[in-house]
Amino acid sequence: LSIAFMGAVMYFFIIRPQRNRVRQQQALQSGIEVGDEVMTSSGIFATVVEIDDDNETVVLEIAPGTEVRMLRRAITQRLFEEPDADEDYSDEELDQDEDYSEEESGEEEADNQP
Repeated sequence: LSIAFMGAVMYFFIIRPQRNRVRQQQALQSGIEVGDEVMTSSGIFATVVEIDDDNETVVLEIAPGTEVRMLRRAITQRLFEEPDADEDYSDEELDQDEDYSEEESGEEEADNQP
């Protein structure tokens, strides 16, 4: 009974999470498209220029005019652009923030006057 319990614990804490990581990595690599910014297992940041599904290779541009061919398996991350701080707020929200800051500054000026 204790051996079965140990086997179940190993399955849930070691084997199952590893399988999930492998599935996620395979999904990432199969979802790579031309134009994606990626990072390879060696830490190289690049842009996907060409994909060869037959040979499971990709051509990556690591610098302007510098391209390398690598196995698709070497891609470990897809990089996403972070949104600009200005894009987090709509124009109305920015206007409201400016109105609020003007009110605050007016109150402070009134408090400082004799």
